[in-house]
Amino acid sequence: MTATAPEAHPAEPGSPPPGRRERKKLQTRESLIDAAFRLFAEKGFDATTVEEIADAVDISSRTFFRYFASKEDVALTFQEEQSRALMAALAARPPDEPIMTAIRRTVVGITRACENGELGFDPQRFECMLSMTSDSGALMAGSLEHAQRKHREMTQVIGARMGLDPATDLRPHVVAATVMAAFRAASEALADPNFPYTTLSEAADAAFAVLEEGLNLPAPQNGR
Repeated sequence: MTATAPEAHPAEPGSPPPGRRERKKLQTRESLIDAAFRLFAEKGFDATTVEEIADAVDISSRTFFRYFASKEDVALTFQEEQSRALMAALAARPPDEPIMTAIRRTVVGITRACENGELGFDPQRFECMLSMTSDSGALMAGSLEHAQRKHREMTQVIGARMGLDPATDLRPHVVAATVMAAFRAASEALADPNFPYTTLSEAADAAFAVLEEGLNLPAPQNGR
């Protein structure tokens, strides 16, 4: 079953307080997210059904689809919150910081906040999201698709910091694509026992340090 556009969305910063009807929608939406992540943690992402999530909140599956297009959509609410926080934090970094330094500090800071339950993040949801993304091919595909949709917004924020127009300058696009690749490399390194990292923030710090230091290494001598 597919869905039309969800009925309820979190209020944007600075927007008027929601009315009673809208508050009820937001409450239902948050209840669905809570129930979904509880079931995801208990059963795994692939084994959890939309019907089970809806039943946990005592609503019908039809009503569920008024709020979310799929269970992947529910799971990716955390990634959406993370993306919004990252964009805002990057835009707020000191304007004289070199771009890769600003990105490294932003990504590591937001990731640590997710891990530690700061800035309103739920660390249990974050841990659940990491586990699910690693275990579920469907959710991994959804996560990558979400990141790709955010690429344009990231490019605009980076271009503004660099004083470059992404419409005519390729550099913000390259930096934004590199950010996505570095974060993916950090996620893979965290799951690889050959690397020493115990948290995603630690792996991300190492990955972005590579970019900050530069990749244009000397060619190996004598073919080595």
